[in-house]
Amino acid sequence: MKTVAVHNLSRQVQLAARAGHATGFFERGRGLLGSPEPRAGEGLVIEPCNSVHMFFMGYSLDVIFADAQLTVTACVPELAPWTMSPMVWGSRYAIELPVGCIAASGTQVGDRLGLGEPS
Repeated sequence: MKTVAVHNLSRQVQLAARAGHATGFFERGRGLLGSPEPRAGEGLVIEPCNSVHMFFMGYSLDVIFADAQLTVTACVPELAPWTMSPMVWGSRYAIELPVGCIAASGTQVGDRLGLGEPS
């Protein structure tokens, strides 16, 4: 799986220094299932994706949805295990991050994100 860095360009803050980039059918379906809880600076970018589930997960995640231009379309803080996010129409990306990342970065709907080389 490819690794990318995720930046909030609007707020000039890095969301993840190293995030997996799941683009294949099985990678997207598995997500972080069976993985340890991501630490600060880690995460997973799922593409294409407009909804995520937390079935069988042992921890919560912050999830940011963005459209094809990487404009934030929804923020779902602390998505709990055994729940589902809402369907976010028009989203192309779901970015799964450690709990607290949305609040710490100040990320909001309308912010522009960037994907780049991992640091």
